[in-house]
Amino acid sequence: MPVIFRQSGYRFHFFSFEGSPREPVHIHVSRPGGTAKLWLYPVLRMAYNRRLDPRELRLIEQIVVERREEIEREWNAFFARADNGQI
Repeated sequence: MPVIFRQSGYRFHFFSFEGSPREPVHIHVSRPGGTAKLWLYPVLRMAYNRRLDPRELRLIEQIVVERREEIEREWNAFFARADNGQI
């Protein structure tokens, strides 16, 4: 599970196998006892939320908006390596 970054007590990550065919760019966000998945495009949208409160979700969405380019860049780099058999 590639971790892109940690911020404000949350781990922002994706899984090395994201479906077949691969799902569009998204990010998983976890903390002990809670997790969420957010689609990045075409607009930022919550795919699911498990035990994160509205305050946490607002913070998470703000972080993802601020770091969306970084998330997408890391996603594309990781899966380009995986598609070339380098992972």
